[in-house]
Order: sequence, then C-alpha cells, then structure tokens
Amino acid sequence: MINHHIEPYDNKNKPIVDVDNTSVPLVYFNHVKLNKGESHSYQLENHESVMSVVQGTIDVTVDSEAFNTVGKRKSLWEGKPEGVYAGKGAEVKFTAVSENGAEIYVAGGKIETKYPPFYVDQNEVDKVQYGSDDTKTHRKIFHILGQNANGRAGRLLVSELFTVGAGGWSGFPPHKHDEDRHPVETRFEEVYQFRFNPPHGFGAQFMYPEDDSYGPVYHVKDQSNIMIDKGYHPSVAAPGYEMYYFTIIVGETHRSLIQYFHPDHAYQLETIPGIKDMISHFK
Repeated sequence: MINHHIEPYDNKNKPIVDVDNTSVPLVYFNHVKLNKGESHSYQLENHESVMSVVQGTIDVTVDSEAFNTVGKRKSLWEGKPEGVYAGKGAEVKFTAVSENGAEIYVAGGKIETKYPPFYVDQNEVDKVQYGSDDTKTHRKIFHILGQNANGRAGRLLVSELFTVGAGGWSGFPPHKHDEDRHPVETRFEEVYQFRFNPPHGFGAQFMYPEDDSYGPVYHVKDQSNIMIDKGYHPSVAAPGYEMYYFTIIVGETHRSLIQYFHPDHAYQLETIPGIKDMISHFK
C-alpha cells in the first residue's frame, strides 16, 4: 500500500513534495523557516507558485520585480495571510525582514503558460466560514489563490483551512476529485500540511477508494503532510484542539475545482449551513 503520509520532520528548507513526485506529480511544496536577514531562493521550470507567509514579514523578488513587506501577522492563528505569485520558470528570492524571522509555505503547480507575478494582499484574501458546532463541521477558509487569481494564474489553488472551535470534521461530506468528467467532477491532486493549536493536538486523515473498500487512516500531528491523488478524503480533529491545514490543489486540465460527493453522504449538503457557498468559491 502506498504511504500518502509524510510524517513531521526538519526539512531544512528543502522541498517536502518535490517536482515529479510519484504520488502527486502536479504538486510542489516547501516549508521554509528563516531568521531575520536570511534568504531563500528557488526556480521551478514547469511550475507556477505562491509564497504564502505563515508568520512574519518578507521582501520578495520575482525575476526583476520587487514586492516588499509581505506578511502582517505574528502568528498562524491570528489575522489573514499574504503572499506573492510567481509564474513558471521565474527566479524567486525572499528574505525575512521581521525581528523574529519568518515562516513561509511555497506552493507550486504544473502549468504550461507563464503568468506575470503579483502580490496577494490581506484585503483580497477571500474568507469563507461555514458549518456549525451542531453538525461538527464548523470551518473557516482563507482563499489565498482562488477566484482572485482567475485570468492571472493557471490551475493552482491555495487555501488555509481552520476547524473553528475545538475538534470537528473537515472535507465533509466525503468527496473526491480524481477524474475529469466535467461538469460532474474535475481531476485535481492535493497536498496538505496540518498544524494544531496547541501543537500537541492531533487528528486523523481518511483516504478510501470509490468502491468503498477500506483505505488507510493516518494519524496526523503538527506538521504532518498528506498527499492525495485519488479517492475520498475526509479528516477530523480531536476534541479540544484547533486544526489547520495548508492546502495546495492543482488541476490537471481545469482551474475550476468540481468535487464529487459520495452518494451515501451527499444529502448532508442540505443540512450543513453555508456549505454550498463554500463549494462555489472553488469554482
């Protein structure tokens, strides 16, 4: 059985999901931590990318264009993220300028066309909140690269997802997006990195195929990484812990993500408050 869980480790600013990964070849992911004054550079020949500032502030150069003072929050758990988009093949360099350094997620997706770089300001990061405590699905999403990038980027979608309160379900009702059969479903590969508040929290990631046979269930902890190439993939946070996951979703042929919900559970689309609005923000 393929292991889709990359357990937490010190990646020393080297890619966690590198180009041409065998499970999710469309996706690139790096987690970069810098002290004040330290820099990181990269160039992805066939991938567009987004630098999303988890915490702290950075100065960024994409090819010859500069974007200064990107990132305004002191912690992952407060405020909205900011970022910079870079087209395929761009030479990218960013430097931590905040006193306590900076933490950055670099999300990449394969694409054929090069688009110009742009700054993603806090004010254009779309917030969607849906679900309820009663349905155990209360969730908040920050779309870093979503509808705001239509016409300005390829097939890369990048979001932050939070369970609101303590514990609850995400990616529910169970859904998949592993086939191109428009308008019912579009094929996307996906990578998560989980974080927990407090950091000793934990959760579980389910993955099971369309034929309803049993799939693996992964015990996820702070900085666990999950690669999703196919199948249904709900997740759950343990009671008492706020769960976050950084989400990279890359389409094979479409930018619009169309999720196919498992027929046994799709009726809950009518019972979870606001979920249809959430779904529409990925299209």
